[in-house]
Amino acid sequence: MTDTPTITLIGPGVMAEAVIGGLIRDRVTEPSKITAAGPRIERGDELTQHYGIHYNPDNKAAAQGAEIVILSVKPQRLQGVLAGLRGSVDPQAVVLSIVAGASIHTISQGLSHPAVVRVMPNTPAQIGQGISVWTASQAVTPDQLELAKCILSALGQEIFVEDENLLDMATALSGTGPAYVFLFMEALVDAGVHLGFPRRISEALVLQTLRGSVEYYAQKKDHPAHLRNEVTSPGGTSAAALYYLEKAGFRTAISRAIWAAYERSQELGRGKTSTPPEKQGN
Repeated sequence: MTDTPTITLIGPGVMAEAVIGGLIRDRVTEPSKITAAGPRIERGDELTQHYGIHYNPDNKAAAQGAEIVILSVKPQRLQGVLAGLRGSVDPQAVVLSIVAGASIHTISQGLSHPAVVRVMPNTPAQIGQGISVWTASQAVTPDQLELAKCILSALGQEIFVEDENLLDMATALSGTGPAYVFLFMEALVDAGVHLGFPRRISEALVLQTLRGSVEYYAQKKDHPAHLRNEVTSPGGTSAAALYYLEKAGFRTAISRAIWAAYERSQELGRGKTSTPPEKQGN
């Protein structure tokens, strides 16, 4: 590997752009050594103009010669992308996949390439505040492991795990996690509006309450239950609200939602790209 490696991203979507921004921001490599590949020429033009990188509509041509090939396509498109790339990845390159549910075995077999890193990032990576859980095949060299860690550190925090099964769990908890937080935020803002606040004030109250609570938790390092008890006076407003949330099955709903996401990640890994009718709307 060179000090400033050549990197190709297959599938220039939101997460790929987050990676590009992180790579340039942390000077992992130079914009001139980054290529985005995908069929949408207008998207390629947008990225080249904004970041100064290269764009190639041909996945196979873009991958040739790259030291790192990052797969960031939708799970539903993965098999076709792997078939198109097969034989074009340099034998000395490492493939880094952020495709939800796709196992190292699936990637390695589809590309006929042994060195694969599997990653589950999340959307706050776009501002360098994400967290990525990752693992690697045995064929990945120490230098490649270090480079993968460097790339992921540019997106925020990173956690390496030996057990690949933890990646599906991370998909359900941290990968999908921002969606739960945004839904909770939306519900709080709407509740504030329902009480009578102007929406802009409700949004400001919710944003700083969440931001401050997270930072307070990070600094105090106490169990969340202890911090919750600190603000729950007997017979008070917090006690009344929490009683209703518990009665409504708040914890159970969160647990079931995360389990559903975990099961879906496993289904995607098995190539099941559609949701069964009995699960839709549940």
